[in-house]
Amino acid sequence: MGLLRKSRRSPEAPERAGTATAKAGRERIRQLHALSHRGLWGLAAFLAVSLVAFNHSRLLPPLSDNLRAVLGKSPPTNLISIALVVYSFSALVLILSRMSTGQGKYKGWSHLAYLSAFYVFYLYGNVLDANFWAVFAAGVTIMALEHYQLWTFCTEAIRKEEERLAQAERLEKFKS
Repeated sequence: MGLLRKSRRSPEAPERAGTATAKAGRERIRQLHALSHRGLWGLAAFLAVSLVAFNHSRLLPPLSDNLRAVLGKSPPTNLISIALVVYSFSALVLILSRMSTGQGKYKGWSHLAYLSAFYVFYLYGNVLDANFWAVFAAGVTIMALEHYQLWTFCTEAIRKEEERLAQAERLEKFKS
């Protein structure tokens, strides 16, 4: 039965298999290019959030007294700043560890949420104007490093995929 199946294969079958492999490789490269841009989108989203936070007095309505009464007293500014420092160092250590192990995970969206929360806490405490640049500097550093980590991972994976495609192409030429 197995011999019968082999005899029914056309002579072009290995070539089609090589073409399918090349097509899958090109698709993988296209996906890696798209993935490498995800960090830029995250950085752009953080810059947009920062722009809103910078112009909060013109763009956002003031919090009503009723809402402040429901939410309660804001956390002390020193505690928010300590949390920002601890969060920033933790995020940087995690990103650097992913860089050293060669993982292609992107955590920029969670960083965007945390950094936006710091803007909200400072806004709620009426001290955003004095602390805007601290959150902005931490955010740009974290989001840029996150983008760099993903971009280097994708660049290396694309290089390996292109080498694999070139090797398969040389093998096809050698066989023909």
